[in-house]
Amino acid sequence: MSRSNDQIESLTLLKGGHLPEPKNGPEAGLLETFKSCTRKRFYVVTLDFPEFTSLCPVTGQPDFGRIFVEYIPDELCVETKSFKLYMYAYRNHHSFMETMTNTILDDLCSAMHPLWCRVQGLFAVRGGTRLSVYAEDFKSLDAQTEKKVRDFVAAYRSDVHIDRGTIQDVR
Repeated sequence: MSRSNDQIESLTLLKGGHLPEPKNGPEAGLLETFKSCTRKRFYVVTLDFPEFTSLCPVTGQPDFGRIFVEYIPDELCVETKSFKLYMYAYRNHHSFMETMTNTILDDLCSAMHPLWCRVQGLFAVRGGTRLSVYAEDFKSLDAQTEKKVRDFVAAYRSDVHIDRGTIQDVR
């Protein structure tokens, strides 16, 4: 059996195969990271979580949605199982969809400090209204590097089309 040279020594929460039940709901500390495989080029990582659930802070009724994350790593990437378990922590969490989308972005940026990250919350129709929330963040960089990152993001966006929760690669 072959193994890559991926760095996994920093992963501590997942050593037992699962995270402990989050007592305080979702928080950045649930997200584990590992070193990016390369810093020689920009590349986009996408995470699609189509089974997002949470609770309305007013009625307590369940809300359903899809969370789509795109990011350009700097030094770190988020480990996907910890991301999944982090997202599960929202199941019993009462919060507005706008707040959760921005919190997910903040927590991802806090955990891995990406060059760019965008979180899209695409929520199921409720009360006859569909709600979608888009939040993004660019890391503070020198002007030349920031322009390169922004140009890369613009080129990436021109190749990918997202419409009403359906992601289509148009290349």
